[in-house]
Order: sequence, then C-alpha cells, then structure tokens
Amino acid sequence: MSAPTVTTDSQGAAASRPRKRPAKKRPTKQLLGLAGILAFLLVWELVPRVGIVEARFLPPASDVIAMLFNDFGLTAFWVAVGETMLAWFLGLLMAVLLAVVLGFIIGSSNFLRKVTNSTVEFLRPIPSVALIPLAVLLFGVKIESSLMLIVYASFWQVFIQVLYGVADVDNVAMQTAKSYGLGRFARVRYVVFPTALPYLMTGVRLAAAVALILAITAELVIGSPGLGREISLAQSGGAISGMYALVLATGLIGVLINLVMRFIERKTLSWHSSIRSEVIV
Repeated sequence: MSAPTVTTDSQGAAASRPRKRPAKKRPTKQLLGLAGILAFLLVWELVPRVGIVEARFLPPASDVIAMLFNDFGLTAFWVAVGETMLAWFLGLLMAVLLAVVLGFIIGSSNFLRKVTNSTVEFLRPIPSVALIPLAVLLFGVKIESSLMLIVYASFWQVFIQVLYGVADVDNVAMQTAKSYGLGRFARVRYVVFPTALPYLMTGVRLAAAVALILAITAELVIGSPGLGREISLAQSGGAISGMYALVLATGLIGVLINLVMRFIERKTLSWHSSIRSEVIV
C-alpha cells in the first residue's frame, strides 16, 4: 500500500489521504496504428523471401515501396492520379447534390416516401458494375462512363442517410416552428437541416470511399484514363512490382480521403454531441 500523507484541515485536525499513484501511460491510437502497419509490411516482406509465395507473383514490400517512390518522380503517375481524382470529385459532387435535393424533397412528404419506397428498394441493391456494359454503350471509354458508375453507387449512400435524417426530425420542434409562423423553407433551414446534417455528413463520408472504389474499378474494367488503367497496363506488361506500387498508391489515396472527410465532418459538426464527446474522450 502507498504511504499516507498527513494534512491539516482548517480546524487543525490531522487527516490522512492516500497518495495517488502516477497513471500509466497507454499507447496512443496513432502508435498502435503505426505498429499494425509495420507488422503488415514485415509479414509482406517475409512471405516472398522465405518462399511461401513466389516473388514473381508477390514481390517483397521493400521492392514495391521502392517502385512507389520511383513513381512519385514520374509525370505520367501524377497525370493518372489527377485523372482518377477528377473523376472521383465530379462523380461525388454530382451524387451528393442530387441525393440532397431528392432526399429532402421525398423525405419531407409521407406520400412521396410511400410512392418511391418500392422503387428505391429495387434500384438500390443493383451493383454498379452491372451497369458497365450500358456505360460503355453510351459513353465509350471516356470519363463519362466512370462518372455514371460513381454517381449511381455514391448516390444511394447519401440519399438513404438524408431520408433517415429527415425522418428523425422532432415533431414537437416542427410544430413549434409552425406556431411561430416559420414558412416551409425556414422550417427546412432551421429545423430539418440541422437534424439531418449529421446523417448527411455520414453519407458523404461513406460515399467518398465508394466513389474512389468505383473510379478505380471503371478505369480497370472499361479502360478510362486514371490509376486503374495504369494498374491494368502494368499487369498485362508483366511489371508486377509496378502494379503493386500503383495498388499501394490507391490505398494511400483512400486513407488520405478518409482523413480529410473525417476532418471536414468534425469541423462541420463541432456543435453536435457525438463530436464533442469524441473530442473529450
């Protein structure tokens, strides 16, 4: 047991209090995440080195990382990154705008929700890759084909979240706004939108990841300009280390997009209880 310390209260009486032991420092999430990445790279390095998988099929991590750094100095690599990010940004932007407008219009009307429910449940499960033949027929191998797939896949992530957010509006708050004489657009701005905003930001964050996946997929399968097409060309040309380096680059882009979207979400919802509690923890 820790030795007690003697203190004197305001009346001169002695009181004993146990000494507090210093709190043990726990590893931060960042350090644990870094340890996980290093462990993954170590396993990746050893698997081809010890012969579990042939190096011509899975090059060591050191070779792939060296190739990735070499790509960083190539103009063609950054052109491909720019083409992928352009398709990602345009597709995500169109999907979010369309989903927000339709989500608030349909979500605000019980009649429209009931009428469109069966249509939404029919269209939502259709995988975007099933639309690749249609996209090629309509637009060929241009960026429009990628945008069609990106918009379709990302739209549902945001649209469904907006519907849930609008449905979560407190009826008492809505009736109070009506009693104070707020018009329809004022109620949407001051009551509906603040309630639906956390749902909307969650949908946008999910849609951002889905948009990147579909951008790469479209470039791989259709041949639209971008990193996906470069991966396909590297694979068909036998440049296996270069192929893995490009795959690693797409993963890094995905991590960067997720970090940016989480930062935007925290800044946008700094007033919300979920974000405040997350910061406190």
